[in-house]
Amino acid sequence: MNGTARRRRTAACLMLVCCVTLTRGQEPATNKVSKAASDAVAQSQASGTPEGLTKLSEKNDVWFDGKRNAVVVDGQVCLRAGQLEMFACPKGTKEHESVVSLNCLAEEVHAGLLAAGAKPGSPVSFNPEYKAATGQIVDVYVLWKDAQGNKRQSRAQDWVKHTQTGKPMSHDWVFAGSGFWKDPETGQEHYRANGGDFICLSNFPTAMLDLPIESSQANADLMFEAFSDNIPPKGTKVRVVLIPRAAKDSAAK
Repeated sequence: MNGTARRRRTAACLMLVCCVTLTRGQEPATNKVSKAASDAVAQSQASGTPEGLTKLSEKNDVWFDGKRNAVVVDGQVCLRAGQLEMFACPKGTKEHESVVSLNCLAEEVHAGLLAAGAKPGSPVSFNPEYKAATGQIVDVYVLWKDAQGNKRQSRAQDWVKHTQTGKPMSHDWVFAGSGFWKDPETGQEHYRANGGDFICLSNFPTAMLDLPIESSQANADLMFEAFSDNIPPKGTKVRVVLIPRAAKDSAAK
């Protein structure tokens, strides 16, 4: 796919979700995060196609929830133990350092977050000095069914352990927004986070969602690992729900 076609596909995806939002008269979410998360969980199931949601891709499992201003993505557990640089990556990219792989392109989720009212900021920068990623906070939840078929849900942070404290990660993710790069040989443009840097735990200038703290990519200094006790078996089907946090709720926290 050439650069023009890729831009058109991303633009079409964004136009679709924006049109659905405007048609329904929705504004960016203003309810508290706990209520929005509860509603999204009630709407979503750990398997099957979500009812009443708008599919954002012909090939991938990603939807826009215009009623609750959320993005819903299906995937699977791909890692239960070891150090992490990502919480989630697009399927077929960085499963060796992510807890979850998702059946989508990062650019599709980016478009959905924009339609949900999320405001992107800037990815991390290192020169001339470290500057943390910025952007609106996005809350991330995981839904699945246990071995008995019971519906389960968790904050994504509870699947990530801080290597020093042994406790679940306490930091929020921000919508850094990644960016595009052009292949000098082909002239094709690519959304950077499609390569794997989707929901990051280590800082990457290509990240779509990143942590607003300094978190090294160096293997010897990785801050986070999989919280094995909280993660279901490898291969478990999961549904990830991303909800931009309303500004007033972010300020209150």
